[in-house]
Formats: sequence, structure tokens, C-alpha cells
Amino acid sequence: MIGLGYTVPALLSVLVVLLWESLVLRTGLLGRPSYWVTVLIVLGFQIPVDGLLTRLDEPVVLYSAEHITGLRFPWDIPVEDFLFGFSLVTAVLLLWEHQRRATPAVREGGAR
Repeated sequence: MIGLGYTVPALLSVLVVLLWESLVLRTGLLGRPSYWVTVLIVLGFQIPVDGLLTRLDEPVVLYSAEHITGLRFPWDIPVEDFLFGFSLVTAVLLLWEHQRRATPAVREGGAR
């Protein structure tokens, strides 16, 4: 079966993070323009690095064809890499935002 080893977990990771935000954390982070600017910045670094690591002519990282969809864009990057990247970055930012909301603000010159 194509994609079970990498595609399905990548899709599930996105689903879990989105459900976690919408049902548990409810930070509203995904609705903020600053979040999407952050995603663009991450992609600005992910694309050249991942492209270098996964290029088909001289790959550093090899993927078993039976575990991915075979869709690669741009520079031979498997689309699954973007799904995992989205999940990882979003989960960390959600945790950060959740922690920020749960922690009392530090007043200038004062201790917590």
C-alpha cells in the first residue's frame, strides 16, 4: 500500500494538531496573521535545506517509494515533509502560546 509508512502518519499528525488546538487548547493562534508569517519564514528555510537533503540526483535522505505518495515539490521534496513540518512547528507554537496564557505576566522590574 502506497503511503502507509510516511504519508498516513504525516496526515494524522496534521489532524491531531488541528484537533488539539480546536478542542483542547483553543489559543486562536491559527487565526493570527503573525502565525502565518511565521509559517512562511519556516518554509523559507525548510525548502532550501530539505531540497538539498532530498534531491533525487544526490539524495542525503532516502525515502522508500512504497511509503510516500511520490509527489515531490519543489526541488524533489516529498510533500509529506511539509505536513510533518507544519505539525511540528504548529505544535510547538501552540504549546508556547498555551503556556504564555497560563503564566501570569511578568511585571517590569518584578519577579514572577
